[in-house]
Amino acid sequence: MLFSEPILLKTKIRLPVVKKNLIIRERLLDSLEQGMQGRMVTVCAPAGSGKSTLIAQWAQSARIQTSWVSLDERDNDIARFWRYVLNAYMETGPSSLADSLSAVGALVSGSTVNAIIDTLLNELAATQDPIALVLDDYHHIEQAEIHNSLSYFIEYLPSHHRIIIASRGEISFDAAKWLARGERTDIGMQQLHFTQEETQEFCRSAGIYLEQRHTRKLFEKTEGWVAGLQLASISLQAQQDMDRIIAGFDGSNEKVSSYLFQEVLDKLPPGVTDFLLQTSVFERMDAEVCNQAFNRSDSREMLEQLRILNLFVIPLDNHNGWFRYHSLFAEFLKNRLRSRSREQWLKYHHAASQAFAARGMLDKAIDHAIAGESYKEAAERLEQYIPDALKQGELASLLERIQAVSEHIPVPASLLMYQAFAHLLMGQMHFSAETVEKLETMYEQPDTAAELVPLQGGMLFLQSNLLFYTGRYEQWDSFVGYRLQGVLPEDPIFYNFNYNMIEPLVRRTAFGLKGILSADTERIGQRFVSVLEQHGWGQSLINLYVVQALSEGYYEWNRQSDSLQLIRKIEQSDRARQTAGLFIPNRITLSRLYAANGQYQKAHEAIDEAVQMADQKGEYHWLYPLRASRAHLYVKEDNLAEAKAEISWLRLSDRIQPASNRWTEYTVYARILTAQGKTAEALRQLEFIKSSIEQDPCFLVRTEISVVQSLAEYQRGNRGAAMQLLHEALVIGESNGYIRSFVDEGIQMKKLLQMYAEHRQREAVQDESPSVSLAYVQRLLECFPQQDNPSQPQPVLVEPLTEQETFILQLLGQGAPNKQIAAKLALKEGTVKVYLSRIYAKLGVSSRTQALAAARELDGLAE
Repeated sequence: MLFSEPILLKTKIRLPVVKKNLIIRERLLDSLEQGMQGRMVTVCAPAGSGKSTLIAQWAQSARIQTSWVSLDERDNDIARFWRYVLNAYMETGPSSLADSLSAVGALVSGSTVNAIIDTLLNELAATQDPIALVLDDYHHIEQAEIHNSLSYFIEYLPSHHRIIIASRGEISFDAAKWLARGERTDIGMQQLHFTQEETQEFCRSAGIYLEQRHTRKLFEKTEGWVAGLQLASISLQAQQDMDRIIAGFDGSNEKVSSYLFQEVLDKLPPGVTDFLLQTSVFERMDAEVCNQAFNRSDSREMLEQLRILNLFVIPLDNHNGWFRYHSLFAEFLKNRLRSRSREQWLKYHHAASQAFAARGMLDKAIDHAIAGESYKEAAERLEQYIPDALKQGELASLLERIQAVSEHIPVPASLLMYQAFAHLLMGQMHFSAETVEKLETMYEQPDTAAELVPLQGGMLFLQSNLLFYTGRYEQWDSFVGYRLQGVLPEDPIFYNFNYNMIEPLVRRTAFGLKGILSADTERIGQRFVSVLEQHGWGQSLINLYVVQALSEGYYEWNRQSDSLQLIRKIEQSDRARQTAGLFIPNRITLSRLYAANGQYQKAHEAIDEAVQMADQKGEYHWLYPLRASRAHLYVKEDNLAEAKAEISWLRLSDRIQPASNRWTEYTVYARILTAQGKTAEALRQLEFIKSSIEQDPCFLVRTEISVVQSLAEYQRGNRGAAMQLLHEALVIGESNGYIRSFVDEGIQMKKLLQMYAEHRQREAVQDESPSVSLAYVQRLLECFPQQDNPSQPQPVLVEPLTEQETFILQLLGQGAPNKQIAAKLALKEGTVKVYLSRIYAKLGVSSRTQALAAARELDGLAE
């Protein structure tokens, strides 16, 4: 299922239509086919060299399925770029690939790209049939962030898939390593040029029969340049004076094309020329948008006439619905229109803006309004476009458009607020702060102050978040805290943005401060929640996310009752139960809480709830961390067979460097390897993950990886390395007050901590400035259960027994069998078994004997 407009223009991801009378250039098709033996092929040559035509010809007869993306300047947004790549694979790949990627595509944003790429790579690895991805006109891409992400994608592209990049210049990222490995084939300008024989064949196919001298002269003048030959063929068809036409070929390709286009244009009827100039402002067009923009009714006929005349109009689908002009011809027409009348140039863009706005394609409407210098109109459309831009994650494009408008007119204060919010979401705190300062300056000026009055709440929201995310907690208290009580923004965009699309825990997101915990973050979080709920925003996403982040923090601090209270608060919210980014972390936290008390069945049930939700909503990417969480539970239960079965479902690859949302799965995999005694493999996997952390330094992840590494080293007898790795984890742990990150590891971690403490005491004289206090280590040791057997945890009721469950437990204490209990309570014997299962889960036991023993320690419940 593809996304509808305006999110996706389907003609950009469809194979170009190839004309039937084109000559077949076997030598180049062979080069492309041979290039398929490696990882990638580049086709780099100037405009009009036939790059797209060659690749499209090859794709028609290739033995490999081809996915196509036609790029343009607007694709300099990493979210937009990868959304089109995903949909190109969905358009042409097998239905299984389309199904698996359909839910993922909706999650693409600037902050989720790494995770989406890894998901795509894994899905491609599972696809048996090879697919070649074509990125046409890659020269439009200038963002280093996109180049880096594409380089990563190519590096880990599964061996049976390929990529072809067509560009006017050399590709803008380092691909030398693939050339050195023999995995890259380059097709350049000289290879694309027609030979003299191909020139003669081309002319014959166009119905032009030249003398040998003309053919030779034409070849010499065009130097085999494909666009030049095509232009020449159009001019020569209408001219007898071939010597004059050919003699005019002088200078660069640009000069030649301008000369030849002029020859063509001068011979067209005025009506056709007017239509060409009007529609030159479009990057892509169909009859409807042409009619609407220029008050016409004949656009379909005109487009068909241009196609028949072979006037450089390229159909973008098989139904002759959408078209574009050849890039050289389009540039010529635009220059012609601008030089003839600047007024018409602006007028036509304004008309195009109005037409696209009427079609609901606001991004196109905004671009044409800016090009037509209708900046006020562009600003108005930008405000309408904000929700779509935020939902699609195309924040870079949004900021670029706001910047383009602000360079020419004073931007409305409301738009400046969205600009600051977008910078904030992208982690660009400096730019966000600069924008907020502009708003504050406007508030101080009498002529603009009135405009800011309705936006005071929004300004306060931005100021509050800036201070909080930059760690200026004292300023937050003195400047923001007391003001929150008085005014809040009314715009739901601020409060109902979805802050988590992929992370299994909210604390691992930027919203959750990447795992930073402190008394300040707790206090501010509590205060923020209190104010929001007092003002009726209790069910807003931002409030629910703060509550969930607090519950995760309390669990990490081992404040289990506080954590459970907030977990229950989230699960009672209908809004939260419909938002996977909230509910999935909520269930994982609940599962960890149950597991911490040995209640593994309840822990599994919490994961099952989350899996059911992900299935129902079709957000299948959440199944990865959920299955990993279930596998981790099995590891804790010493059930390695089930753990391996769960982790095998994830199709983890040793070649893929995990992105942030995959660290959970790979870390659990390393735990399973360690439990199997495969510590060398586990450590190699963990080191692979650790090398990725610099890209996304989350304190929780860094701590967990160091902890698992230390346990693996300890298991294989390398105590020195184990102590060093544990020290790394403890440094982060103490600064954030982490407890469960260590205690949840069980008896082996307890032994390792004891060894660490003994070592520190022995080395105390030599170690003058330890970065981890022994008091912190001792506090961790005190949090471990007194019993060393993890299968017999200290009895702690996470949830109280119901009155009926208590009565059944008392009957158990009296020695009553299941049949007698069923008769006494008028229940079926099977129902009694269900009750017993629940009682065992709440007590964290697995048998009648263990239940009675645990109950005796819990205020004599079985007496």
